Amino acid sequence: MAVSILNNISAMAAENQLNLTQTSLQNTLAQLSSGQRINSGADDAAGLAIANGIQANISALTQSVQNASTGTGMLQVADGALSQVTSLLNRAVTLATEASNGTVASGQFTAMNNEFSNIISEINSIGTNTYYNGQQVFSGSALNIFLGDGSKTMSVSSPLPTLTAAGLGLNDAAATSTLYATANASASDKLTIGGQQYTFKASPAAQGDVQLQGTVGASMTALVAAINGTDGVNTANASVTATLVNNNTIQLTAKDPTVAGNTIASTVQTGAEFGFSSGATFSGGGTEINLLSTSSAADVLAAANNAVQTVATDRGNLGASINQLVAATNVANTQIQNLSQSENNIMAADIPTAVANMTKYNILEQTGMAALSQSNQMQQAVLKLLQ
Repeated sequence: MAVSILNNISAMAAENQLNLTQTSLQNTLAQLSSGQRINSGADDAAGLAIANGIQANISALTQSVQNASTGTGMLQVADGALSQVTSLLNRAVTLATEASNGTVASGQFTAMNNEFSNIISEINSIGTNTYYNGQQVFSGSALNIFLGDGSKTMSVSSPLPTLTAAGLGLNDAAATSTLYATANASASDKLTIGGQQYTFKASPAAQGDVQLQGTVGASMTALVAAINGTDGVNTANASVTATLVNNNTIQLTAKDPTVAGNTIASTVQTGAEFGFSSGATFSGGGTEINLLSTSSAADVLAAANNAVQTVATDRGNLGASINQLVAATNVANTQIQNLSQSENNIMAADIPTAVANMTKYNILEQTGMAALSQSNQMQQAVLKLLQ
């Protein structure tokens, strides 16, 4: 081999090897600091693609578990509410059984019926006011829980029943009628509503007088107050209650037939500004059940027993859906565990091997530095030929 000073080939070789050693050492240190074998696409492009896909599946399954958990929570709220309804219905059965006994006095019927009415009110309140995360629980629609891992999906659909006393057969919905106004009332306009005649007057002073107002909405509001007996002039209509639906519409609801009979006749006698969009003549409360007699108590007992079975069926459906969500959660958790293991096998660094490599590359780096230094000193020998 010729002795020259043009290029120091041995130094170049030593420098190249030293660069390779430092690159390997940097990769090893990155693995040790991150705990991952793959820290960039250059480390293992195929492995990184597979691991990222698995990570997406894990993320979807993790959220699916959360979806199932919140769905289970909502169904449990519904089940808890229905449990309370069952307790109320059992009390209704007790009252009906007591009222069916021939030894009950008339005053006691009234007391038992008042408690039964409170039971009906509380069932209606539970159905209306039970919420979960701002959503009404007893909506009558299906609760759809989305589960999946990105590649395949499934939905668990659970029925959420409506909950009303009428829906359980404890009473019939009262009949209604709708009265509307097309223009402001005029003085002396007359309407007969629920057997009571109402007349618009500038200065109401007696039963049946309605305060004449300057706008349609105000006139209808005054009529509602007169019917309900809240205007300071009239007493409440014994046959109907009135509700202002909007600026020009009133809904009339028939009261219990034991108060005012079965038929509510309503007519517009004077005043083309008014009309009935539905039910000018309508029935009263229908066959609303009560505990005011021994015979009616038998109807309550039968209805309450049927309601208990209806609620039990609803709770059974909710329980089946809860079990399905729990099973789906268990499956998803198992999938998350197995996918995490697969991702770990691809991405995780082998720490003992990385430590051994770090030691090796540290030694190679030191020897490389020494070799590069020795290579640079070799050309100094050429100077001796010039001495």
